[in-house]
Amino acid sequence: MSRPHRIRTAPSGTAVAYVRVSTADQAENGVGLDVQRVAIAEYAQRHGLTVVAEYADEGISGSKGIDQRPGLAAAVEAVENGSAAALIVAKMDRLSRSLVDTATLIQRAECNRWALVMVDFDIDMRTPAGEFSAHVLAASNHMVRRLIAERTRAALAVKKAQGVRLGRPSTIPTGVTARIVADRKSGMTLQAISDALNDECVPTARGGSMWRPSTVKAVLISQDAAKIR
Repeated sequence: MSRPHRIRTAPSGTAVAYVRVSTADQAENGVGLDVQRVAIAEYAQRHGLTVVAEYADEGISGSKGIDQRPGLAAAVEAVENGSAAALIVAKMDRLSRSLVDTATLIQRAECNRWALVMVDFDIDMRTPAGEFSAHVLAASNHMVRRLIAERTRAALAVKKAQGVRLGRPSTIPTGVTARIVADRKSGMTLQAISDALNDECVPTARGGSMWRPSTVKAVLISQDAAKIR
């Protein structure tokens, strides 16, 4: 029989800080991290919070889950084991870019009685209004990202229909692409096409010597193949 979860009470007014940057360059120059640290320190001073520890994820995307970010996982563990009463971040998107993960953290904070503080929106979940605002903003940010993604996909579809090349230029000679298209039209399987190219030592797009059905398929769905058809 499992033991009931014991909620540990942390000293009032204590907090752990969490900072994050997505790219290795940002992590190396430290600018993004320093800006977050300043914002957190200023907020903590204004609101009488004592930051007892800092946790960071450097070069890690906010779309990754909590268990895929060692810094965030450690920060959550700190507030849940009673080392601090609050987890403070400079911006909501530093915490997570996932609605599910943000909602999970909000729920964990509520259930385990620690506060989640977001400086950019001046949200402090130690208050009922703060809890409500956090839920609303998490959902709103998710909707905005979905709308932006949809507009981006629509714009790319228009450009593709207009014949504008998307992505990197192909390094496969036009003759090789034409041959693959012709072989496929003649009824050859992807495996048969890749075997024939390998037998003739035809270089792949990256200069390699091994064609696979998946690489042949990539050529067939490329913009260059579409133009040949």
